[in-house]
Amino acid sequence: MKFTIYQESRQGKRTNNEDRIAYCYSRDALLMVVADGMGGHYYGEIASQIAAQTLTDAFQREAKPGLADPFMFLHRGMTNAHHAILDFAADHDLRDSPRTTCVACVIQDSVAYWAHSGDSRLYLIRDGRIIGQTRDHSRVRMLIEQGVITEAQAATHPERNKVYSCLGGHQPPEIEFSRKTPLETGDVVLLSTDGFWGTLPPEIVAVSLKQSNLLQTVPMLMNQAEMRGGQYCDNLSVVAARWEDSYVEPAQSTISTQTMALDEVTTKLDQFGRNPAYKLDLSDDEIEKAIMEIRSTIDKYSGKK
Repeated sequence: MKFTIYQESRQGKRTNNEDRIAYCYSRDALLMVVADGMGGHYYGEIASQIAAQTLTDAFQREAKPGLADPFMFLHRGMTNAHHAILDFAADHDLRDSPRTTCVACVIQDSVAYWAHSGDSRLYLIRDGRIIGQTRDHSRVRMLIEQGVITEAQAATHPERNKVYSCLGGHQPPEIEFSRKTPLETGDVVLLSTDGFWGTLPPEIVAVSLKQSNLLQTVPMLMNQAEMRGGQYCDNLSVVAARWEDSYVEPAQSTISTQTMALDEVTTKLDQFGRNPAYKLDLSDDEIEKAIMEIRSTIDKYSGKK
């Protein structure tokens, strides 16, 4: 298993960053996660943190070195995250539960499996073209499919930020799954929040990533998305991986898992409140307390099958 991967999250023009991103890999499998929190104050970030951490914790337990059933893993992880968020809200007597979108992808044996709830997106890009994409669980997507509005009208529609499925909501989430999708050398799998994809036409993203250095191109696309977002720019986050075989980028950016032990897992997940790119209106003590509460909430669902 050989791939190049890059992740970045930016605050945009918002007062806080409620996006959470992560990737995690063993010798035979790779997990990528993007979550976009909703709910105000720091609770939206807690919801997205729970989603990302629940999935990465489960991957670290189960990928030894591969997953028995990637689709079942994704379903169980997202469902457990949904219930963990509800438990957090109940334990803290919150009037409204924090919520988060979530898109996650597992790559194993050069086959991609993905699932999502909400409007965080996945693009599968091959030779400068998008050959696979998630379907947004949003009000405007429904209106487009019904022929009420066009794609161009959706970009400025007043309900463009409303989703009908998410983790942590009052209704059970709609979790939509891909097909098993074989990957070819050079394919790019990109997961992002709507702050990124909402301002960049998919064609621009796809063409920009054709045979380019992922570690240089994705930050450039982030710059474009932030500039296009202007004074109302939302949080924007991306996790992108180029699947490699004969294609090789600079050695320092390439990850090879051939020498990893069967039970070894590597994870990259920013901890709650520790992202240097933004500030929280919380003291260090409040952050530490929040971390402990998140950990306690997730532990309730650790090991659930």
